[in-house]
Amino acid sequence: MWARFCQELAACVDLLLPPACLLCGQLLPTGLDAQSFCHACLTAMPPLSPAHCRRCAQPFPNATSNHLCGTCLKRPPSFSTVHAAGIYQGSIKDAVHQLKYRNQPTLAEPLGQILAKVITTAGSSFAPDCIVPVPLHPHRLRQRGYNQALEVARPIARELRVPLETTLLQRNRKTQQQQGLSATERRSNLRNAFVLTSKTVPRKILLIDDVMTTGETVRECCRTLVAGGVEDVQVAIIGRA
Repeated sequence: MWARFCQELAACVDLLLPPACLLCGQLLPTGLDAQSFCHACLTAMPPLSPAHCRRCAQPFPNATSNHLCGTCLKRPPSFSTVHAAGIYQGSIKDAVHQLKYRNQPTLAEPLGQILAKVITTAGSSFAPDCIVPVPLHPHRLRQRGYNQALEVARPIARELRVPLETTLLQRNRKTQQQQGLSATERRSNLRNAFVLTSKTVPRKILLIDDVMTTGETVRECCRTLVAGGVEDVQVAIIGRA
């Protein structure tokens, strides 16, 4: 009886307030989850190029194989691989921008679902002990009201059935925004900006962030994790620039 009432109530809500794409507002076909993107927005989310660095996922526009990029050859990162939902262009760029700067945390759910699918279909034997979002400094967290990496990590943790760890890695120093800084400035800006809160760490960690450009943020996070005793770290991001 109660289940039938809930179904009828949901049908009435859909009739009066039909589900719409969270990104562009276009009405969604019947049967789609209310927290979804429409077909047009999904189509405008360019996938990662088949030719990319097999370590950091940097796309190779004029290559046909997956080899290491120059940066990873010169400065091998502490992570073993990067999973990316797509290129930081089109709808992915628009969605991440709205998530971070326009107070649209609801976008994290479908973005996290897309990234979770990328991770599960990668065919990797990597089995993380926990999922760790890249932390915000408390001052930035108070300004924004939420950590976008944490919100993206929630649906991934549910899909992978892996615990979410939000206290192990902390940002202990307020840094400048990375946007607009050179690669060298970004590296200096983030040096020793993260700390571990425990000497007991998991063996394998999946680190979650929204966007990866030069990769200095995730590099420093992973350097801190591995220096603290973590054996293997993989990274998952929404957009790869």
